[in-house]
Amino acid sequence: MKFIPILLVISLAITLPMKAQTFSVSGSVKDMDNQSIPFASVFLLGVTDSVMVSGVSADEKGGFTIQNITPNTYFIKASYVAKSSDLIGIDVSKDVKIGTIIIDHNIENLDEVVVNSMKPKIERLTDRLIFNVENTVVSQGSSWDILQRTPGVIAMQEDLMVRGQKATVYINDRKVQLSSQEVRELLDNYPAGHIKSIEIFNTPPAKFDAESGPVLNIVTNKNISMGYKGNINSTYTQSIFPKYTLGTSHFYKTEKLNAFASYNYGQRKDFQNTESTTNFMNNSGIFSRWSTDYDKTTRANNHTAQLNLDYVINDRNTLNLASTASVSPNKEFDNIQFTEMRNAGRQLDSTFITESDLLEDKNSISVDLTYKHNFKEQGDLKLNGHYTKYSRTNNQNARSDYFDTDNQFMRTFGFYTDNLQDIEIYTTQLDITTSVGSVDFETGLKGSFIKSNSSIDYYNTTNEEQLHIANLSDDYRYDEEVYAGYLSASKDWGKVGFKAGLRAEQTKSSGFSASLLEINELMYFELFPTFYLTYTPHDDHSFAFDYSRKLTRPRYEDLNPFRYYINESNFSEGNPNLRPNFSHNFNLNYTLKGSYYFDFYYRDNGNYISTLAFQDNQNLVLRDITQNVLESTSYGFDFNYGKTVTDWWYLYTYISIFHEDETFVALESNNQTVTNSVDGGYIDFTNYLNLSKDGTFKGEVGITYLSGFMEGSYTKEETTNLTLGLRKSLWNKRAVVSLQANDLLNKANSRISSKYLNQDNAYFVKPETQYIRLGFTLNFGNFRLEDNQRDIDKIERDRLDSN
Repeated sequence: MKFIPILLVISLAITLPMKAQTFSVSGSVKDMDNQSIPFASVFLLGVTDSVMVSGVSADEKGGFTIQNITPNTYFIKASYVAKSSDLIGIDVSKDVKIGTIIIDHNIENLDEVVVNSMKPKIERLTDRLIFNVENTVVSQGSSWDILQRTPGVIAMQEDLMVRGQKATVYINDRKVQLSSQEVRELLDNYPAGHIKSIEIFNTPPAKFDAESGPVLNIVTNKNISMGYKGNINSTYTQSIFPKYTLGTSHFYKTEKLNAFASYNYGQRKDFQNTESTTNFMNNSGIFSRWSTDYDKTTRANNHTAQLNLDYVINDRNTLNLASTASVSPNKEFDNIQFTEMRNAGRQLDSTFITESDLLEDKNSISVDLTYKHNFKEQGDLKLNGHYTKYSRTNNQNARSDYFDTDNQFMRTFGFYTDNLQDIEIYTTQLDITTSVGSVDFETGLKGSFIKSNSSIDYYNTTNEEQLHIANLSDDYRYDEEVYAGYLSASKDWGKVGFKAGLRAEQTKSSGFSASLLEINELMYFELFPTFYLTYTPHDDHSFAFDYSRKLTRPRYEDLNPFRYYINESNFSEGNPNLRPNFSHNFNLNYTLKGSYYFDFYYRDNGNYISTLAFQDNQNLVLRDITQNVLESTSYGFDFNYGKTVTDWWYLYTYISIFHEDETFVALESNNQTVTNSVDGGYIDFTNYLNLSKDGTFKGEVGITYLSGFMEGSYTKEETTNLTLGLRKSLWNKRAVVSLQANDLLNKANSRISSKYLNQDNAYFVKPETQYIRLGFTLNFGNFRLEDNQRDIDKIERDRLDSN
């Protein structure tokens, strides 16, 4: 194992001095009267697609210099206060002094010139698929709307799934460190008009943690200028209960300092109904049928604050600070269950009612500090340090009252639990990018250190007094250290593109249960190769193949050997014996005429970590437990295509046909081996409509259909979701009003069932998927500024509690 640090040091030493040559472009910006324009924005654009390559702000005398430009031909353009210059073509093969760029008072602003088409553009690079949406009709609505329409993405309630795996969301290469529900709420309020493109990494390259699954990276557009901007925003959602958000953000930029601060407050009341059935069985068949009607009402208040600071030390060195704090105090769960117990002949035996109140506090703070050094020629070095502190406490008080067939009280059972979890995460990381001739290199080192402490105390309160139950109480400590290094190289030969990388990770973990007096220790060294190959024999035909080996570590909460009760007969429990699982991912892609995309994939998920439900027929108990399955595979075919029907109507189509299976040990069926599998399909037809000539009024009508899906030992039935969205810009885009309606057919939820051997149970969860949401955003100041909002990129945080 000692050779890995040596190998990485050697690779760094080799690549550091070898950098490709770059040049600069300098000049000044003046108006028609030959007067200098201080702090004007200067843009360097690609010739073929007019996409911005680089940009700077002029100084107080109108002078500017754009550094680190690779040799090529470009357009250059200057902009200031809603006016811009003509495009000027330049050939950068040496340092260029362009002279004076004139801004004509009668020329429109750059932002208004490029709106020409409604059609999104999809392009494939060696290691990713790029869905370009800037200045198209798809850039209306919210970021969540765009992600749902991104090729290969299936929305499953609060999760975004890519080929059966939960995707991780990034914004400008910074990971969104929130739970699934909080990510949804964030993206519902993140303006889609700020998005330039979505990058889809089905197979993330070696620089990503080996634990990274599919990645969706939101790339925002950039308008560079000095000054201040801010906004206030709010949403109101009406479903069974109303909920709202209110927030404000402020950004100030000078030549040296960028500062971004935001605060958001959300108050919501949610209702969820679950109808479930469990048929308990013996050798003669079903002997007891339980049916439960479960209502859960949640009240929550969430405060989120963010502060980002960017300081430009000089042209080649910058320092970045990103910090986020989230406080969710006094979250209340009011649960009530009514259960009927019937015999084999469906005659009523007895009933019981469970009332459960749970109070939760959850807080987290994260700080991320990054130093970046741009090499004199091409490439850069980044050094990053990160710290996260997460804490959660909850107290549950539950009581069940049992009644006979005549509704006469029989007995009662009560319990109380007190639960605490504290997690600290430290990471440090070094990344270097550079080039040797025409070959691009990436290399880096990372260390992560995690400490998790959890405890639960269980009390029996049946006799109106708290009796501590030692065998159901526990303290659990988990420590983890991961040391990693990676090296990757890529090269383009015109028709052929190639990229390959290798990541090495050394992991050491230890879990100790005070109740069980058990220590679970793991130490393993693993290599994670990635490989990409593209071949374009003709402008109309393109082929791509990639492979990667990936890792999934158990979430911290899943390792805790605790029981979390709905009632005394229904609970979930952790598993300290969970092991990481490793997967092999293969993808083959074909693109026809740059518009038709055919994707074939196969994934060996290995001993996948899955949450499985088992009914104990002897003790009449239903429990969820997380365990490693014996094997799991996924494979399928994806097709997507977009078509401009008219100049105001764009139709997007995505079709996926897939197979998922898991083979696991049935713990309540004499440890027999069982395979759960599903063959399904997903279809998305979405219409993007431009409802006004000036593009300020836009609409969307979409329908999605999922034939079925698999969730552990359960199989999910078909769902259909019909959505409607409208968006109107007001006052020269200083205000935006939006209206969204979801699940218009009331078919977005479906029954989920598990039936095999001596197991027969099902449930139907009905959250508030039917809603109407009204949003409003008011921008003030120089609202065309680029902000430095970003999220903290730490895969370790992704394993925090997601409830």
